[in-house]
Amino acid sequence: MPIQILPARLANQIAAGEVVERPASVVKELIENSLDSGASQIDIEIEKGGHKRIVIRDNGSGIPQAELGLALSRHATSKISSLDELEHIASLGFRGEALASISSVARLSLSSKPAEQHDAWQAQCEGRDMEVNLTPVAHPNGTSVEVLDLFFNTPARRKFLRAEKTEFTHIDEIIRRIALSRFDVGFSLKHNGKVVRKYSLAENEQAKKRRLVAICGKDFSEQAIELNSQYQDFCLSGWLAPPDTAKPQVDCQYFYVNGRMMRDKLLNHAVRQALEGVISPEHQLAYVLYFNLELSQVDVNVHPAKHEVRFHQSRLVHDFIFRALSDALNQYFNQSRAANHIQDLPPVAPNHDYMLPLTPEREPQVNEVSLPTKSLANLQGFRRYQAPSGNDNRPALTHTTVNLGQASQAYQALMTSSVTSDVSPNVDFLRVSEHHLLIKKAKHFYILAITALIECQLMQDFAHGMPVSQPLLLPISIEADAQQLAHAGTMQAKLAELNIDIAWQGKRIILRKIPAGMREFDWSVILERLLNVKVADLEALKQCLASNLALQQSNVSDNDVLLLWQKFCQQATKPIEQQLALVAKKVPFQQWLTEYVR
Repeated sequence: MPIQILPARLANQIAAGEVVERPASVVKELIENSLDSGASQIDIEIEKGGHKRIVIRDNGSGIPQAELGLALSRHATSKISSLDELEHIASLGFRGEALASISSVARLSLSSKPAEQHDAWQAQCEGRDMEVNLTPVAHPNGTSVEVLDLFFNTPARRKFLRAEKTEFTHIDEIIRRIALSRFDVGFSLKHNGKVVRKYSLAENEQAKKRRLVAICGKDFSEQAIELNSQYQDFCLSGWLAPPDTAKPQVDCQYFYVNGRMMRDKLLNHAVRQALEGVISPEHQLAYVLYFNLELSQVDVNVHPAKHEVRFHQSRLVHDFIFRALSDALNQYFNQSRAANHIQDLPPVAPNHDYMLPLTPEREPQVNEVSLPTKSLANLQGFRRYQAPSGNDNRPALTHTTVNLGQASQAYQALMTSSVTSDVSPNVDFLRVSEHHLLIKKAKHFYILAITALIECQLMQDFAHGMPVSQPLLLPISIEADAQQLAHAGTMQAKLAELNIDIAWQGKRIILRKIPAGMREFDWSVILERLLNVKVADLEALKQCLASNLALQQSNVSDNDVLLLWQKFCQQATKPIEQQLALVAKKVPFQQWLTEYVR
């Protein structure tokens, strides 16, 4: 077969195979054209799931009569005219393929009237010969596109269309996605003459919230974590559902780059990595995220349907999104811990004022413990732990959820337990809250914060050497006054011994390197607290670092608590009772139990 130029109809049908996958693809391309025209209201009418008829009307700038026929030609566009503009694409469409591709596989009519033009004109085109016919029509300012009988001339493509309900579901999802990207535009959607969706123009925050509720649901709107993170020319904003709302499937995951809908692998990986360890791998979180950056830093001309993009600094983009989401989640966990903290207990710290005598002198009997009846439900979380027996090398953990009677039995067992171990002899403990353990050693009781166990373990690890230094792809900076800058200068060498590298620029202190494996922590907070250590002593800095890392630990499982407790006992340099006195609060059990169930 000789080399030849393809007929216009065949070339456009080939292009349509990439651009026009189903009726929803047609709707997406036409709405993007309407948005590029500056429309503030877009009305969509669908018949039979888009099989029979698709109509898109807008109040945009319109197309002049002289350009109306050209608009249906392949590679005809008003969006770009040079290579420089191709590298700074601000519009949603720019290839000039959509209208020509659609008209090659359907019967298309394009009606338009610019505000400065007296009459409206209509261009009609069918897939058979691609000739455009112009006729005058009555039409308000703006543009309407009507698409009839999609794939009427390509039966092989038409048979792959799904049922009317399925195709309309895809169209509905496209409208939802676009409506979340442009709050400044109103949308209405009709199917078979019935109004299905109506999103009014959202000009203020309250109206935006209403649209978010309409699309993503009331629960998401009320509970979502709000994000607004910036670094240089990068900006990530939007909403992320709380981790405790994770589900195997969610129907609200939307990511936008410069206002363009995206299903990009790099972006999805950054989100998954930020959620790793926060939610189960089998679960997902709902989110609506908007990523904005300089137009020259992203290439949108890599996919015919424009679902994917290419970033010039892909690793930096990935790291920024990962860090922004991680910081938002860390802040959420910190606020949750503060809100759920037991207010009656003072913060646990090495403070000998906590060494109170145990009263009464005799151990209270179970039936002497007075419990407030209105708060007995708080005892439902009681868990019982036992150290491993001497002839068993495996960690042993047993826990039971108990009612009031079982709580008394658990307490009695705690008082009389004879479990012994070469690891923690004659020491029993209960996990009584998310943050605390109740320890019984001989006739003494202690409240031990789980963060204290983590801190002890970190200090033990630091004693064997700090992890190697790891550069941050996104350096962290904090504001500082002249006194803080001077103090940072004196601490730079000591921080370097912890493999923490700082520098300064103007009135900002910049963190450039941290110990490896610690990127998920909020280093803006840690750095500020490290710089507040008045004496540049290495051990004091280690203690401050371990304390802050421990405070940011979350979701410590029962098994992790058991292992931390065993390591604490094994690595104790003093008898357990003396070791506990350094990190725990010694309390009368009856007083503590009354406070705990209050």
